[in-house]
Amino acid sequence: MSAPDSNDPQYRSLAEVHESVPMPMRGVWWRHWFAVTGPAMMAAVGYMDPGNWATDIAAGSRYNYTLIWVLLMSNLMAILLQSLSARLGIVARRDLAQASHEEYPRIVNIPLYILAEIAITATDLAEVLGSAIALQLLFGIPLIYGVLLTALDTILLLFLSHFGIRKLEAIVFALVGTIGAAFVIEIFLSQPDWQGIAQGFVPSIPDAAALYIAVGMLGATVMPHNLYLHSSLVQTRKIGRDRRSLKEAIRWNTIDLTVALNLAFFVNAAILIMAAAVFYRNGLFGVAEIQDAHRLLEPILGVGIAPIAFAIALLASGQSSTITGTLAGQIVMEGYLNLRIRPWLRRLITRSLAIIPAILVISYFGEGSTGQLLVLSQVVLSLQLPFAIIPLIHFVSDRRRMHEFTIRPWIKVLSWVVAVIIIVLNANLVRDEISRAMAGADGQAWLIWMLIIPFILAVGALLFYVTFRPWLAGKAPALLGRAGRVDVHGPEAMPEEAVITPPPYHRIAVAFDFAGGEERLLGEALRMADPEQTRAFLLHVVESPVARVLGRDAADREVQADRRRLEELAHLLQQAGVETECHLGAGDPASELARMVDDLGVDIIILGGHGHSGLSDLVHGATVDSLRHRVHASVLVVYLGDG
Repeated sequence: MSAPDSNDPQYRSLAEVHESVPMPMRGVWWRHWFAVTGPAMMAAVGYMDPGNWATDIAAGSRYNYTLIWVLLMSNLMAILLQSLSARLGIVARRDLAQASHEEYPRIVNIPLYILAEIAITATDLAEVLGSAIALQLLFGIPLIYGVLLTALDTILLLFLSHFGIRKLEAIVFALVGTIGAAFVIEIFLSQPDWQGIAQGFVPSIPDAAALYIAVGMLGATVMPHNLYLHSSLVQTRKIGRDRRSLKEAIRWNTIDLTVALNLAFFVNAAILIMAAAVFYRNGLFGVAEIQDAHRLLEPILGVGIAPIAFAIALLASGQSSTITGTLAGQIVMEGYLNLRIRPWLRRLITRSLAIIPAILVISYFGEGSTGQLLVLSQVVLSLQLPFAIIPLIHFVSDRRRMHEFTIRPWIKVLSWVVAVIIIVLNANLVRDEISRAMAGADGQAWLIWMLIIPFILAVGALLFYVTFRPWLAGKAPALLGRAGRVDVHGPEAMPEEAVITPPPYHRIAVAFDFAGGEERLLGEALRMADPEQTRAFLLHVVESPVARVLGRDAADREVQADRRRLEELAHLLQQAGVETECHLGAGDPASELARMVDDLGVDIIILGGHGHSGLSDLVHGATVDSLRHRVHASVLVVYLGDG
């Protein structure tokens, strides 16, 4: 079975920005680094989102500097895993979701996709709560209204995404800079105990509650959606396919990644250090809510700028994470399902899945429950991590996929050690939580045995499959799904008889909006037409108020003028020997064109595209996208410029 061609625009990861940033072939080193910089920082944003704030504040206020080693370990793990993710995207030109889609059978891909969506929803939940809390702290907006306001991020992101990937990266850089500057102020004001910080790098877990927070910190730092995101974003750079170019791209991306994630480590460490220096030192061991942390900063530190800097940094964190979370959701859906929907619709779906539980929890438990909800969202991320990490390790270890750029044995061993650590921590957490639930269930323990235990066993079986499949595939191919690996560097040679010359189109429709470029459309029709076999149909939909009310019975000046223009164009085709008819419709262009195409039984419809996007789409309509889902005919879109 062969993979889709990596040059096929329909199979490019984030096709709208794929290879949109050229890489300099020669020149000073900083120009090369500047061209590479961007994807790593976009990934690093996920390591400093509001979910991290909740776990870091809880860790610092309750355990002083004791758990700072967890942040360091998580950051080192993140650098390793994100470098593997970048390597997959650079060499194989596949993101992690696409590679999984190619590797596993559908019965495995669907649950992997669902788990990835759960992780992205958990990430978005943290962004929703973080942004809502920041709006409350800065402007006094009630939390539940702030949650609802975050739905407007869909429109904001739709607007920003049309400026190109470099502009989007620049916005993220500005937001990250804001976060960093705010925490420089916080560290300066809190005057931490530097000796205590140094002792915090010695590994220890004080109690079971610390394990729960530590796993949350791990999930908040090594985020699964970032592995999907980074493997796609590196493909926005136009990299040569020769050995030297690939090697240079891997090297520069690793350097860039190390710098970006160390900045994320600084932010996370700063939050934990601030919580320890301000709250733990003053005996406030139970501060786990972001709102409480904000409220207590000014009375304890005696400086009004501290809570303001804190809230601004939180808002910047939520908004920057919104951008990367949206891109990750698009990558996962397109990669696993090969399903492309409008980015704004994808964003709206993701945000709705996050807003609904946030509203329900706040309404039922009150605003004081947000800290626990944030920590829970990060634990969910940690539990999903193995299902992203293990396939990633297998893919970058596969010589047929990566050729000479497979990871070295010592990196492979280190990667598996990281995977085992994460699995063991998660297993211990699941065991502890089930034991706690069973102890408090009294007569309802059977529900846990009936619902929770079967689910855990099913997830465990899935994890076993993705872990051991490459080693067992040769022994039990029928059981394990697709036989053999996919060579992603191009489709296998097809037999000659597999490619046949299709018959010519007999009935060709050409749709005009009279916005220019009519001659181009006629030229495309003539190129396809065989004068002896082809009949052409020239179509136009009148959108005047009279036409919308009276439909095809309308006969106002616009209708008459449009009919004359169609007849003039038909005359040009008739002179070329093609039998041609004119058909005028009225009303909504997409609906009316679809009706005419199906009524006339055409084989292909040709229409122009004017490069509209974003808000222009809302004004001018998106006839092409709507039409292609309604007709039983091929659709050819001819680019006519911005008209």
